Amino acid sequence: MRYVDSFILPIPTRNLKTYLGMARLGKRLWMKHGALAYMECVGDDLKNAWGATFPKQLKLKPRESVIVAYIVFKSRAHRDRVNAKVMKELMGDGVEMQMPFDPKRGVYGGFKVIVGG
Repeated sequence: MRYVDSFILPIPTRNLKTYLGMARLGKRLWMKHGALAYMECVGDDLKNAWGATFPKQLKLKPRESVIVAYIVFKSRAHRDRVNAKVMKELMGDGVEMQMPFDPKRGVYGGFKVIVGG
């Protein structure tokens, strides 16, 4: 069974270039330590006629975008091992990144895959 970590982040549009650098580093690290897939996506078509929209749910401010990201693992145990290795490497490098978004407004969770690979 696959397991997915997912993130949804509101981010000031002016910070997208900075975030892209973080996302590229994230992909390199998670894939190096065994993640099966790593995707970071920026909102493009967020208006719809049904259901709640991302801008409304996230209370987006003017000139903010939405990032939706996910990382795929073999299982929850595999996720825990991979994440521990990534965090150890990040902390070992003494890397202190200034977040280009407000982490308190982000949404995160781990999910069991029920349909799909």
